[in-house]
Amino acid sequence: MYTKITLLCLAAVALARPDRPAPAGYGYAPPTPAYAPPQPSYSAPQPSYEKPEEGMPFDFEYAVKDDYKGLDFDHNSNSDGKVVNGQYRVLLPDGRTQIVTYTADHHNGYQAEVTYEGEAQYPEPQPYNPAPSYSAPAPAYSAPAPTYEQPKPTYGAPRN
Repeated sequence: MYTKITLLCLAAVALARPDRPAPAGYGYAPPTPAYAPPQPSYSAPQPSYEKPEEGMPFDFEYAVKDDYKGLDFDHNSNSDGKVVNGQYRVLLPDGRTQIVTYTADHHNGYQAEVTYEGEAQYPEPQPYNPAPSYSAPAPAYSAPAPTYEQPKPTYGAPRN
């Protein structure tokens, strides 16, 4: 039975295959490809040898001092639009204060002078010995009183 069905399917496929070209009016000639490279969508950058724009004058200052966390720093800076002058100070972990005084402009770039105040101190580290903060809790219950009863039978007596 399967052989007959297979042969009929093969015959149907063979008869459905077109052996000749489609009649006139049903076919078309494919277009001939005409490819051209795409036109660039950008132009080459133009060199810019202009003088840098003059900046906006400004003047600011801030400071932070937090004795609890050991923070102590400040910064101040001012500019006339051409040259920036400023200074910042930072308390370092070794106890010294680092002071950076700087000048920056378009001709000389960033020029900094770094100085330190104070003597570096390296105290001997203390071992960490925390006090125990946890102890076992006291029991909040009393032991139950013992009760001993004769167990009750689950099954009845056997029948003969």
